[in-house]
Amino acid sequence: MTDEKIQRINELYHKSKKEGLTDAEKQEQQILRKEYIDSFRRNLRGQLDNISIREADGSITNLGEKHGIKKGH
Repeated sequence: MTDEKIQRINELYHKSKKEGLTDAEKQEQQILRKEYIDSFRRNLRGQLDNISIREADGSITNLGEKHGIKKGH
């Protein structure tokens, strides 16, 4: 997600509050919001898949490997 797209999301939000959006702008807003949410989820999944914990016996467990890295996330 680029800074320009995030800025456009914010512009559309502020315009919707001030004067309303055209149908084309509403559709653009939905597409950009979906892209933002998908990007956020991928980033979060990547972070969670890379968490490792140290067990009481000193071994290290990679939670991404233990719980399976799911494709498509």
